[in-house]
Amino acid sequence: MAVEMEKQQRFQRTVMREQDPVERGRNFREVPYGYSEQEAINEAKRCLQCKKPLCVQGCPVNVKIPEFIALIAEGKFIEAARKIKETNALPAICGRVCPQEEQCEVRCILGKKGDAVSIGNLERFAADYEREHGQVEIPQVKPSNGKKVAIVGSGPAGLTCAGELVKEGFGVTIFEALHEAGGVLVYGIPEFRLPKAIVKTEIEYLQRLGVKIEKNFVVGKTATIDELLNEEGFDAVFVGSGAGLPSFMKIKGENHIGVYSANEYLTRSNLMRAYENQAQTPVMKGKRAVTVGGGNVAMDAARTALRLGAEKSMIVYRRSEAEMPARKAEIHHAKQEGIEFNLLCNPLEIYANEQGFVTGMRCVRMQLGEPDASGRRRPVVIPGSEFEIPCDVVIIAIGNSPNPLIPSTTPDIEVSKHGTIVADTESGRTTKKKVYAGGDIVTGAATVILAMGAGKSAARSIIEDLK
Repeated sequence: MAVEMEKQQRFQRTVMREQDPVERGRNFREVPYGYSEQEAINEAKRCLQCKKPLCVQGCPVNVKIPEFIALIAEGKFIEAARKIKETNALPAICGRVCPQEEQCEVRCILGKKGDAVSIGNLERFAADYEREHGQVEIPQVKPSNGKKVAIVGSGPAGLTCAGELVKEGFGVTIFEALHEAGGVLVYGIPEFRLPKAIVKTEIEYLQRLGVKIEKNFVVGKTATIDELLNEEGFDAVFVGSGAGLPSFMKIKGENHIGVYSANEYLTRSNLMRAYENQAQTPVMKGKRAVTVGGGNVAMDAARTALRLGAEKSMIVYRRSEAEMPARKAEIHHAKQEGIEFNLLCNPLEIYANEQGFVTGMRCVRMQLGEPDASGRRRPVVIPGSEFEIPCDVVIIAIGNSPNPLIPSTTPDIEVSKHGTIVADTESGRTTKKKVYAGGDIVTGAATVILAMGAGKSAARSIIEDLK
């Protein structure tokens, strides 16, 4: 009986405690509470310590996963945090927002018979423990090598690249267009999923290493990439400016008052502190909010609308739940909080009153046909199935593309037909000498951890080329 119970524990992960769904739907506090020390130890002891750990191969920044988990199992929490930081400068962030279920955890051997080890939750625990106990240690960096590198954008790609370079003795300056550093980590991800204080602490860690940050500096306007290289004396430039240009549906009524891109809606909520009610009407706090889309950003927007006071927050998505690109955990949380899902449904028009304020949306029912280029079944209109959804706020969350400012002011850099900068995926090298790029500006909108992996790869190339 005891052996059977031990087997059962081996294949069942330690569930992380969370806020009550009804309560959290009206506040912006973080949803999961995190592991206790004993819960972390219990989860860490599930790890098989494989001789050839496939989980590490699935991590874009090659975190030494079995090694840090073994330290947690022994109760050596500070040592575990420092082991992670050998390869990952932003563990508290990654532990919260990276899709581990598609990367490291999906390769875990335990997952073949039960639940994979909760690598993300353990990473979060170790990073939080180090910070909360005031044990964050600033490692010794190499002496200055006299080389200067400019980083465009302070999102995950830029921060990671900066962290790798400063440790090797490079003078690193990050140029950020907005008034807060952090890129998508601060303007795009809501407080309840990634607290601003966590991002601030991780950025301060890099600043203590020696990274300089210039805010309110729009590369392409304040100075071009050529000016940074030729007039400001930088030896290399890494472009990690992300994909901040929102896409729209091109349907009638998208210019009415109360229609937002998810990018604008979340930025206003995050940076103008709509979630703290400190700014006067930074966004319209509607009673019936509709979010169009099925990704993580759509879930973030719909859940934000609920917390800003919507009596009903709805998702409209043209495919079924099986095709939704959002993480399963985000869909689950949204459902728990009472977000209404209108699946196999596509908007046709947004209505407004005489004053131009949104009053509703006309939609049509869809059915799934043959697979398209993405491999997902193509949604096809069901004739005669039109219907209306009354609403006063519409949030469009159907994707982003790179802002054309940097490509348009850097004429000798190759750009793809999608507006992304063409760069080697292994090295980050672009067609322009001394210029490197990585993250969403190269791949289009993707994940935080993939952007970090690109920043790290580019840093290796810069070190190699400049030395």
